[in-house]
Amino acid sequence: MISLVDKTMLMDAQAVNRALIRVAHEIIEKNKGITDVVLVGIRTRGVPLAKRLAEIIEKIEGVKLAVGILDITLYRDDLSTLDYQPVVHETLIPFDINDKKVVLVDDVLFTGRTVRAALEAVMDIGRPKVIQLAVLIDRGHRELPIRADYVGKNVPTSSKEIVSVQIQTVDLAEQVMLKEIVKQES
Repeated sequence: MISLVDKTMLMDAQAVNRALIRVAHEIIEKNKGITDVVLVGIRTRGVPLAKRLAEIIEKIEGVKLAVGILDITLYRDDLSTLDYQPVVHETLIPFDINDKKVVLVDDVLFTGRTVRAALEAVMDIGRPKVIQLAVLIDRGHRELPIRADYVGKNVPTSSKEIVSVQIQTVDLAEQVMLKEIVKQES
């Protein structure tokens, strides 16, 4: 039997908020403002993070950014190996992404496979001018040559650890925990 044991709190609610404020400023700075910038959250926790970034940027710049929702389920490269029937959710990008600066937003960057799937999904929708990546946590262990443009926190991890992001609007708590995978004998 395998269980997860809390190991360390990496970020509390205040640290998450500070990281998002810093990332918002970096997005504005790198893009020399927010002209033609749109945010697209990768389901599940990338969506509320994208909405929060949009709120922070609106407070700074006085302009509301468009925020889309991207479901990458059908773009996963492990779809045929899953034991369960995947649930496909709605992708909702009610704006034109052609010639826009699309910032993909996700909670954790790990192997890079989710981002690869998201890139394919976005390219099926349109042809952005540029695609950038913002993540709350970069934990390393890349299997593909993908890197984030904006990172809330870099957290080196082992293969026996899991980064658990909890966002208030999804999980009714806000924190980032490092958990350890523990094998228990029955």
